[in-house]
Amino acid sequence: MGGVSLELLEGRPWPIGASVEPGGINFAVFSDHAQAIELCVFDDRGEHELACLPLPGHSGDVWHGVLPGAGPGLVYGLRAHGPWRPQDGLRFNPHKLLLDPYARDIVGRFEWRDEHFDADRANPHRIDTRDNARHALKARVVAASGAAAGPRPATPLADTVLYELHVKGFTQLHPGVAEPLRGTYAGLASDAAVAHLQCLGITAVSLLPVQQHLDEQRLVARGLTNYWGYNAIGFFAVEPRYASGALGLSPRDEFRAMVARLHAAGIEVIVDVVFNHTAESDEVGPTLSWRGLDNPSYYRSVPGHPDRYENFSGCGNTVDLRHPRVLQMVMDSLRYWVRELHVDGFRFDLAPVLGRGDHGFERGAPFFHAVAQDPLLAGVKLIAEPWDVGPGGWRLADFPRGWLEWNDRFRDGMRSFWLGHTARGEFAQRLCASSDLFHTRHRAPVESVNFISAHDGFSLRDLVSHEHKHNHPNGEGNRDGQHANHSWNAGVEGETDDPGVLALRARLQRALLATLLLAQGTPLLAAGAELGHGQRGNNNPYCHDNEITWINWSRADAALLDFTARLVAQRRERLPLGARWYTGRPDAQGVEDLVWLRDDGERACGDDWASPAARAIGALIASPGRAGAPLLLLANPQADDIAFALPAGEWRMLIDTARPEPASAWRGTSSYPLAARSLALLETPP
Repeated sequence: MGGVSLELLEGRPWPIGASVEPGGINFAVFSDHAQAIELCVFDDRGEHELACLPLPGHSGDVWHGVLPGAGPGLVYGLRAHGPWRPQDGLRFNPHKLLLDPYARDIVGRFEWRDEHFDADRANPHRIDTRDNARHALKARVVAASGAAAGPRPATPLADTVLYELHVKGFTQLHPGVAEPLRGTYAGLASDAAVAHLQCLGITAVSLLPVQQHLDEQRLVARGLTNYWGYNAIGFFAVEPRYASGALGLSPRDEFRAMVARLHAAGIEVIVDVVFNHTAESDEVGPTLSWRGLDNPSYYRSVPGHPDRYENFSGCGNTVDLRHPRVLQMVMDSLRYWVRELHVDGFRFDLAPVLGRGDHGFERGAPFFHAVAQDPLLAGVKLIAEPWDVGPGGWRLADFPRGWLEWNDRFRDGMRSFWLGHTARGEFAQRLCASSDLFHTRHRAPVESVNFISAHDGFSLRDLVSHEHKHNHPNGEGNRDGQHANHSWNAGVEGETDDPGVLALRARLQRALLATLLLAQGTPLLAAGAELGHGQRGNNNPYCHDNEITWINWSRADAALLDFTARLVAQRRERLPLGARWYTGRPDAQGVEDLVWLRDDGERACGDDWASPAARAIGALIASPGRAGAPLLLLANPQADDIAFALPAGEWRMLIDTARPEPASAWRGTSSYPLAARSLALLETPP
């Protein structure tokens, strides 16, 4: 505290949070219902409280003050004074030290203790007067970086290939990454990791949450962790568990260095952000930050029951973006990650929550307007997970123009097609960017984010290896996770040495990957899908920070990796279905841009679309997305090989998922030998 005054001056009410300025630090804290806010200063380790000072300024709903002589590195917490009336949603308890919602750096290692709860756990209507300061998380003041971001890749959406990965799991077992850097931001920035992404042709990594998060008490009690990280405690703080410390950098600076390295390799960085709920859980959860500062403002309550939370997240609470200060916090966080940490976009977890008004989801909600007009966010990629667990929560294709959306209809439809359960019409719609959903709402094809597998659900390998989920290690009696209703075990559940079963599984993996990467829309590839990564049949491994989720590079399927890279290269070179909607109408020369064919070469029509069983289908693409010769995409989900009649002219094979090796010299004019459960891409040779 040398040189730091123990008297706060009034300061100013903006910007919210702690701001370093000449001569001191300005603190501004939002609370509409508090009667006083105290700033509590701690030693560098956050163990000893040195002073607790009331913020002297109060402008509207912001409490503020400036601490003369203070600078970066100061550790602090907050105490909020006000009424304790849980039945009315008012939960002020000055015995509980609170984390600043705008904390850029968080001090301490959180442990579950009864002192972190504002109410007596045996009697929730009685206040708990034990002080938790010694064990509470605190904020450390950091200065703005001032560092230039450098050029961004700014990859056009038509050329974007997303790759969803977990920072730790991607390199934790990578033999090419130096051991001290494995599982860290620096590990993802390593030559070995970057080389893999470049070899594969990835243009953007989509990182599972890297905002600082907590492990839920129920998981800790079972010796598990929240590995995925969807339980934020700091919307501005980089998760420190993924920092190596080996380079002498703070987690924030190591993250920034990782982004710079990926940018230099032409790879964008998308981060998964969780603004729909917080780590404070339900009404009987801990009081760590938002709840203690202004519970009625930060969280949605059940109408007529201010003591209960609406739970549209399924995690106990729902952040209330109807309040302008809460909306401001989310917007400030987004701007911070772009301006200070240089990310290129966001994937919004349970995104309908962000657009929920008083009566459900609103496409014109204030959040969407705020993002649309913000000049700093104008050039970043915005991706919605378009469902939550609230009423009317499935909102696919309902987001504003320009937003990308995870398309679960593509996932389910294409999985079912290759199982032999989906009609041709469903396959055609999903292949063409779900035009029945996106085109009818005046959206662009690239706004459909297509995926076959992702962090949530079976991995691609497990999808073709297991008919039943195996989630017992999660400790929930195998009741959690998705129903395995679109999986295929090829007659044998789990691991096997049967060469016939292994060959069929490999073929199905290639067919699913080809469907994903050659379809119209923006593909999302789950890390490890190209390597044959399995998770022991666990389709909800959110709580496993171990070999279940870490990619095992020593068992990587080199042939599958090579095949996937060739698929991405074909997409990049030809972009088969392009980034525009197809009309199916003839042009001035009488040529139709897209024609659907049966396996006998005749045009598909009428009952051909409605047949409940999956049958072979072809798409004759007269004008591919990239300039070049016409393309022919053939798909056979049936159990038998067929001879697919070809349109007039000579054709050559570019990709055949029944043949993992590079394209052969096959050429023909009459029919193509399309193997069972395979997809092929042909072109007319020059």
